[in-house]
Order: sequence, then structure tokens, then C-alpha cells
Amino acid sequence: MADEEDVNTGIPAPEGASEIIDTDYEVGQDNIEAQIGPFGLDIHNPVFLISGLSVVVFVIYALIAPDQAASFFGWLRPTLTSTFDGFFLSAANIFVLFCLALIVSPYGSVRLGGVDARPDYGYAGWFAMLFAAGMGIGLMFFGVLEPAYYFGTPWGDEPLGAVRPFTESGALIPENVEAAKRMALAATSYHWALHPWAIYAVVALALALFSYNKGLPLSIRSAFYPILGERVWGWWGHLIDIVAVFATLFGLATSLGLGAQQANAGLEFVYGIPTNVTVQVLLIVGITLMALISVLRGLDGGVKILSEVNMVLAIVLLVFVVFTAGAVGVFTDFGKTLVAYAQEVIPLSNPIGRVDDGYREGWTAFYWAWWISWSPFVGMFIARVSRGRTVREFLTCVLIIPSLVCVFWMSVFGGTAINDMIANVDLSAVKANVIDAYKPELSLFAMLDSLPLASITSTVGIVLVIVFFVTSSDSGSLVIDTITAGGKVDAPIPQRVFWCTFEGLVAIALLLGGGLGSLQAMVISTGLPFTIVLLVMCWCIFKGLSQEHKHS
Repeated sequence: MADEEDVNTGIPAPEGASEIIDTDYEVGQDNIEAQIGPFGLDIHNPVFLISGLSVVVFVIYALIAPDQAASFFGWLRPTLTSTFDGFFLSAANIFVLFCLALIVSPYGSVRLGGVDARPDYGYAGWFAMLFAAGMGIGLMFFGVLEPAYYFGTPWGDEPLGAVRPFTESGALIPENVEAAKRMALAATSYHWALHPWAIYAVVALALALFSYNKGLPLSIRSAFYPILGERVWGWWGHLIDIVAVFATLFGLATSLGLGAQQANAGLEFVYGIPTNVTVQVLLIVGITLMALISVLRGLDGGVKILSEVNMVLAIVLLVFVVFTAGAVGVFTDFGKTLVAYAQEVIPLSNPIGRVDDGYREGWTAFYWAWWISWSPFVGMFIARVSRGRTVREFLTCVLIIPSLVCVFWMSVFGGTAINDMIANVDLSAVKANVIDAYKPELSLFAMLDSLPLASITSTVGIVLVIVFFVTSSDSGSLVIDTITAGGKVDAPIPQRVFWCTFEGLVAIALLLGGGLGSLQAMVISTGLPFTIVLLVMCWCIFKGLSQEHKHS
């Protein structure tokens, strides 16, 4: 029955014919249950212990020796991106091609949850959750920064060696403007459309398939049963889950650090509060405390309410920018951006023979590592809300709908910022804060400053940034807690409090130990091994779908 839940997994059992995997493993069988005062613990041994202790040691090291940590992270980031940029680009291409191949293959007819399963959510609610899960945070920080940066960068980071629209002295070169704007928006869309959503789709599909159709726990390790068999419950599985924990934790910590920098910049821009590490640390502490309150209130009383508020605010801000910047021009830019993206996506995806090292290594490699780090978190959320969809429907919607929304957002915010630079070369706040003096955290507020009601919209932007990070911290804590509790979805709340707290501490440690460069370095270093995990996961999905197809 649809409302029956497998006591072993905490999720609905398959409906209709399905190839359920027969295993003697029980969720929580390796867990350690303990009582410390009023707090109960139910932690997976050894995933929680290794992950938790490693994170504690990392935080202590970064706080005790911040200069040494800054030096190490300063070396680590460029070393990894210059060495593994081709690997990251090739892997992301494989994920896109894999998803597209499944859409047109006979396996696309397999239904997640069994042949008789039906969707738990309507299209409108499902689409809203897909978008909110994956990109809400990043769009606030990079929506203006990235297009504006690519448009006028004087530092040699032009995508594919695109023409520059400014002379060395900062004067506009009219004949180069249209080509530079076209490439800036296309190169930005490349980072926010098909490739990242394919990464999320792979993890989400694996989790949904092996949980809803195969009856295994909702855990990353479950996806590897086709090649590991019962060994997936042993050390191979432990290692997979530990890597997933590290990737998710540092991906979330990076987002939290970026959000603190952006919120601090907005507070200075609007209210004169100084931008410094002390204020950013206080912001992280405040955001973490709000996330803890949300954790204690539960999903319905915390994340759900905050997510709904944030979606309304984001839509209001988007509509405001569309109409104050000129709706006709905005929609024209959107159409041109879609065409440019379609024309440039293959050249931008090419991992060899490139001369744009700054763009490929400094931006694309970092983005792919960041999305891969986020994939356990986002993938698990998407899997939870996608039961009942066919594989073809699932992949088509997960790839196409959020990609269109992201491209539209970038066209609106990025196009408005670029138009401001073109129209006000000497007075543009965007040009002053992104091109003349690189202050990425100020880019959104500089763009809003060119529109009416800047103080109000900037305040809305600050609130959006903060609440996005509260919901992400809470949801991310739930995902990490599920992994480190051996797949249990109802583990004691103190464990989620532990992970929520240490997400904030990791972000603080990274900020003190080198700032933005340290945040990016840890994302890349944890995203690298998890990329290998995802590549193997594709083969496991294929094996799993080949068994299910005979019932579809």
C-alpha cells in the first residue's frame, strides 16, 4: 500500500512490481546508542566517529594556527584547479550525457517507487522545491558578480578569450560591447544550467531508485549495492558515507562563509556597518543560532516556513528588477542568452586545448567541485520529493526547469548590471566594485543601487541571503545526520544540533584561515574524491535500471 513504510528504511515500500534487493542489513544495526545526561545519541559506528572527530580536529587546527592554515589553503586551491581542471570538466560532461542518454533510452519509462507509484506532489510544488533546493543561495551571490566580471574583467579571465569592452584606461569600446555581453551571459549560464543540475540529478536518481524501488536505506552507500553487494554495509560503505559527509559539510560551510561576506557587505553598503572578519564571524554565529532554532522546531515549523517566506521575497525582488530595469530589454536579453548558451555550451565544455586558464581553472573547476560537494544534500532532498515520477519525467524536469529559471535570473540581474556599466561607464557602482576594485560581495548591492528604492531592496537582499543560509544549514544538518546515523531519518535532535553547530565553526575556521580562498580550497579538495564516487554511481544506476526496466 502507498501509506505503508518499510520499518527498515523509514520510507514508503515500492508499489507494484519492483526488483527489491533482499538483504539482512537493518538500519542502525551498527549504531551506538547512549545517553549523556538528558540527551540521547544514536550514531553510526564508525561513520559518525571518524567524520565528527576529523571535523573537530580541523576546526581546532585552523583556529590555533590561522596563518599556517591560510598559507596551506592558499597553495591548495590553485594547485588542485590547475591539476584537475580537465578531470572536473570531463566528469561534468559525462553526467550531462548520461542523463540525456537515459531520457531517450527505454530505461526512461521506469517509475521511481514501483510501477503503481504516483507522484506525492503536483508539478507546481515540485518545480518550486527543485529550484529552492539547488541554487537559491548561489544566485544571490553570483547573479550580478559573474556576468559583470566576465563582461569587463581586466585580469585575463575572459571566457574562451572573448573580446574586452573597455580600454586599459576604462573607456568603453562600443564595437566590442555586444559580443562581450553575449559571452558573459553565456559563460555564466554554463555554470548554472545543465551541468550542475545533471550532477544533482545523478545523486537524486541513485538515492530514489535504490530506496524507493530496491528497498534500501536512503543513504549514499545504498547506490553501490550492484557492485559491492553486502560489502556496502562494511568499510567500503563507511568510506563512501564519510566522503559524502565531508563533501556536504565543506560545501555548506563555503556557502555559509560566502553568505556572511555578502550580508556584511550589504550591511555596510546600506547601514554603514564595517566589513571585517569580526562582523562576519558574528553573522555566522547568528545564522547558526537561527538554524539551531529551526532545527529544534522541526521541518514543518522551521525549514518549511522559512523556505516559503524566502521564495516569496525572491520572486518579489526578481519582479521588481524586471520592471524597473525595463521588462522588454530584460526578456530580450533572456532570449539572446538562451541562444548564446546553446551555441557556446560545447566550446565551454571542452577540457583540452583551451587558453582561458583563469576562467576554466578559477571558475569552472571550482563550480563543478562546489556543485559536487552540494550533491548529497541537494540530491537527497530532490529524491525525497520525486517519488512517483518516471525516470524520463524526473530527468527532463530536473535538468530543464531549474536551468531555465537560473538562466532567467542571471539574465535579469546580470543583464541589468551590464547595462548599467554600459550606460554609466564613469559612475556605475557595479563597475567600481566588480571591475575597478574587485569586491565580489558588493556586486548585488551595487546593481540595486542603480535602481529605485535601493535601501529597501538591498535590505530585502540581506534578509534573503541570511534566510537562505539558515534553511540550508538546517536542511544540510539533517542530511549529514541521516548519513552519520546509518540511514535513520529520526535520529535524536542533539546529533543534528552538533552538525549544525560545526557547520558554523568550520565556516569561521576557514574565514579566519584565509577567507574566500580557503573556503574554495576545501570545497575543491572534498569535491575531488566525491567526483569519483559519482562517476561510479552512474554505472550503478545503469545496473539498477536494467533490472527495473522489465517491470515498466
